[in-house]
Amino acid sequence: MKAVLARLAYGWLLRLLLPVLYARLWWRGLREPLYRAAWGERLGLYADRVPGPAGRIWIHAVSLGETRAARTLVDALRRQRPGVSLLLTHGTATGREAGRALLQPGDAQLWLPFDTPGSVRRFLRQQRPAVGVLMETEIWPSLLLAARKAGVPMVLANARLSEKSQAKGRRVRALLQPALAALTCTLAQTEADAARLRESGVAPVEVAGNLKFDLEPDAALLERGRQWRQALARPVVLMASSREGEEAPLLAAWAALPAPRPLLLLVPRHPQRFDEVAALAQAALPRVLRRSAFVDAPPPEAAAADVWIGDSIGEMPLYYALADVALLGGSYAPLGGQNLIEAAACGCPVLMGPHTFNFAAAADDAIAAGAARRVADLPAAVALAVELVSTASGLAERAAMAANALSFSRAHRGAAERMASAILALPGTAREAAASGSSSTPD
Repeated sequence: MKAVLARLAYGWLLRLLLPVLYARLWWRGLREPLYRAAWGERLGLYADRVPGPAGRIWIHAVSLGETRAARTLVDALRRQRPGVSLLLTHGTATGREAGRALLQPGDAQLWLPFDTPGSVRRFLRQQRPAVGVLMETEIWPSLLLAARKAGVPMVLANARLSEKSQAKGRRVRALLQPALAALTCTLAQTEADAARLRESGVAPVEVAGNLKFDLEPDAALLERGRQWRQALARPVVLMASSREGEEAPLLAAWAALPAPRPLLLLVPRHPQRFDEVAALAQAALPRVLRRSAFVDAPPPEAAAADVWIGDSIGEMPLYYALADVALLGGSYAPLGGQNLIEAAACGCPVLMGPHTFNFAAAADDAIAAGAARRVADLPAAVALAVELVSTASGLAERAAMAANALSFSRAHRGAAERMASAILALPGTAREAAASGSSSTPD
């Protein structure tokens, strides 16, 4: 009875909040117009009322990071089952933009509906997926229960669960427990994630690894970054995926360094903060250059800049190749850290702060492999970064860390093939997915 009441309260609360949710989409659409596109999809309403072809594999990748990871899974599914038809859903504009590159004829792309009972029922009835794959942490109670009722097997792929998230989940156990029990298969990143998921009531759980280790950095971007680094002829320190509250202390510590200081390459995590971070940099240091100010190559004045702002999307391999060492955004404020796997794949050493609970296993493994080091705060990180790029002993350590990063990345690959095999082995899904030959034009 408690679970039923919790589910009813959750559903009605979301219905009441729909005007607020749409207002938020409209507001975000001021900077990212894609948020204002196809609003009906958010309620499971579609201009084309013809049902989608039965048998698609549906993958939900909410944002940019999950969509990038999903790319490796999509490639593995296509290798193991040529001709498979896919439905991609997203929750953010950056995720949807990145997802377009994954589509082939016969695939489709939509917004995932809000998690109201009616919206998700309409979505499942219209799209008719053979199996649903939710990426990482996407637990939607109404969606999972509706999928179970509709007979759609649901997989939580690349699953992770931090201690902090597990503690939060206990507070709403009556709502989450039935949703977690509706999962057909859960493919966890690590043994620690699997243990926490089992403790939370998820079964069965398999450890399959982390899809992000299978991501190959764009070779052209890596080469361009190396060329820019050579042309600069000065050390470069990257702050990768910085979060609010981290840029100001970093810039203050950077401004306090004696000249000549290394070039600081500052890349905010969220595109909507590019202007804000650029303004912070301009207030702290006199010579600030934005990546958006040039196209093919940095202008002559770039070599003398104090700070570059990486205000572009999809160019992280370029930034990692350009940098001698990277500070891990989100780890210096209590935000759990960003993922360091892409940095490792690019051979870029990482200095992380104390807060890495979102990616605890990857962070600890990278430290153990000699690919990363942990520091107490941003001033300590700046001091160590300068040492690594300017002293003889630091340069030797930096070179060893770069080699260790590549080895660490290569040693953890293979998750995509394992997860694709598990998904395609679900009863009835493989043959149906392969046979869905009708096409739907991606929007």
